[in-house]
Amino acid sequence: MLDKNGIAKRIAKEVEDGFYVNLGIGIPTLVANYVRDDIEVEFQSENGVLGMGPFPFEGEEDADVINAGKQTITTLPGASFFDSAMSFAMIRGKHVDLTILGAMEVSENGDIANWKIPGKMVKGMGGAMDLVASAENIIVAMMHTNRAGESKLLKNCSLPLTGVGCVKKIVTNMAVIEVTAKGFKLLERAPGVSVEAIKNATEGELIIEGDIPEMEI
Repeated sequence: MLDKNGIAKRIAKEVEDGFYVNLGIGIPTLVANYVRDDIEVEFQSENGVLGMGPFPFEGEEDADVINAGKQTITTLPGASFFDSAMSFAMIRGKHVDLTILGAMEVSENGDIANWKIPGKMVKGMGGAMDLVASAENIIVAMMHTNRAGESKLLKNCSLPLTGVGCVKKIVTNMAVIEVTAKGFKLLERAPGVSVEAIKNATEGELIIEGDIPEMEI
């Protein structure tokens, strides 16, 4: 199985030259560390940054330069800073090519729940509702099961939804899965993980066609 960095490495392969990319809190923020050196990518954060780089090394952090998750970041040459109005105009205007988000649950038709667990205090939905409503391409980075071993890839989400029918692809610690009109389609499996194990860990409809290759990380 993959760890969080492994998931981020695999998702980084989905990032193409010239893309404008928004990274959600959690595993998605790690993706910036693994993008190929031979392509140019602009990472956007909804608190008002365009041109984020990898995380800073210990001792080189600047507390004034942060992402939407309040983590210290670096910026690349040419980076810019702006207010929330400009940031969300970029998002709502569909100027972001790829959005990478974490999730608590994803349904087989592409619904995503990633902001609230009833009974637990939350700060709010944040920019997630705008991102899932505006982005053309949404990839979810998540663990395949929760701490109790229960599937997070479901027939229907049980938690409050952030967006409906918006997720295109999911990369977990076990697999790469595409969301199709007929359900989850297994594309790749993590090294050492069997198709049967993925099937057993997926509650939603899982489409398996031919031999499923291992991920190349």
